[in-house]
Amino acid sequence: MSRTSRCSIVPPYLLRQLATTTPAEADRWERMLAVDADLRLRRATGPVLPARQGLAPVGPDFVVHTAANTSTLPGRVVRTAGDPASGDLAVDEAADGIAAALALYAEVWDRDSYDDAGVTVSTSVHFERGYANAFWDGSQLVFGDGDGTVFDRMTKAVDVLAHELAHAVTERTAGLVYEGQSGALNESMSDVVGSCLKQRLLGQDAGEGDWLIGAGLFLPGVRARGLRDMAAPGTAYDDPALGRDPQPAHLDDYVDTPDDNGGVHLNSGIPNRAFHLAATAIGGSAAQGAGRIWYAVLTGDLDARADFATFAAATVAAAGEHADVVSGAWTSGGVMPGQPRRADRGGVAHLPAGQGVVSVHRTGGFAGLAADGFLDLQSTDERVSEVQSLVERVDLRAVPGGTPRPDMYLYDFDLCGDCKAVPEHQLTPDLRRVADLLLGGPPPPPG
Repeated sequence: MSRTSRCSIVPPYLLRQLATTTPAEADRWERMLAVDADLRLRRATGPVLPARQGLAPVGPDFVVHTAANTSTLPGRVVRTAGDPASGDLAVDEAADGIAAALALYAEVWDRDSYDDAGVTVSTSVHFERGYANAFWDGSQLVFGDGDGTVFDRMTKAVDVLAHELAHAVTERTAGLVYEGQSGALNESMSDVVGSCLKQRLLGQDAGEGDWLIGAGLFLPGVRARGLRDMAAPGTAYDDPALGRDPQPAHLDDYVDTPDDNGGVHLNSGIPNRAFHLAATAIGGSAAQGAGRIWYAVLTGDLDARADFATFAAATVAAAGEHADVVSGAWTSGGVMPGQPRRADRGGVAHLPAGQGVVSVHRTGGFAGLAADGFLDLQSTDERVSEVQSLVERVDLRAVPGGTPRPDMYLYDFDLCGDCKAVPEHQLTPDLRRVADLLLGGPPPPPG
């Protein structure tokens, strides 16, 4: 089963926090998130080849491009599988990391690339300027260079590279829908693969790993050990700019929120901890132990909207002699394998809006930096004339909605009382402009 997806590494709640705590840098975070949707809609066919199930693979294992700090994808080819190092650090990190991830899939889980048919992995680095994110867009992996203040280049952490490639695998297998608990499981599977690869490259067994995701992404001076801690969700960082890691570790603390497609980057802490507990209890290599179980479930007969309990029950069933250990790992986090689905509450959060008022709320992304914009069309703000003209042209009823894609941004528009949530890949040029204008402006008034 396949679910086209686009996934990014930095979760939306973290990006929003940075925009709030570092107002002098808010424009930078907003520009980073407000990527030109029109360009992103023009998916590059590039070197990505169609699946050829049962036939010999065609083309190299991977190709790395440079976007040369633009939004144009895939960019210029810099390195192909089998080539020597290019001398460009991001290019070579991407090449080595993707090669290592492909080897993990092939040698441990008997999978030939993300489609299991030897398709070439297309990767682009140096995406935009000051872009502190990474994502899978349904056809290729894309990595930014970081903002230079909080985040370093996204290729620096090999688990981030593996995380994004894992989204491609999930898309081609279970196709876990990217919202609510199934979305959190989607995110967690990518973290599982990232940790498995990092430990494999370091020669560690499960008990020796640090279980941190993105440990190398933060620049000196930032009080953060990583983006997430699979062993102890909620403890990865505590920094004046970033705030405190909000991930829950137990189902009792599950975060019901309309943000980030139902908190997929937040609530992934619950299944992340279950995997860590199972892997360390089983012992040995995380990839060969608990990793084999989780991979078997992902590639088996798993419903695309599986909740935590459904996924947990499937891992227990696939665990064989380790069934009791795996069951205990889930129940320690409040997940009872096979119990009915926990209700995901939420809905859409709106800023003050109504007649004569336009607002935009943006969430999503690997780092979780979201943003809000608000404009009273009765004010003397210099943006009023252009926004008014755009709003008069836009018919939200004609704009496709659809299921959000992994690590992609989601925009919640309120155009003078006409409301709709629009995934980034469905933005029209007019909506893109509305978002750019509002998210670059002052914050909404209190109350």
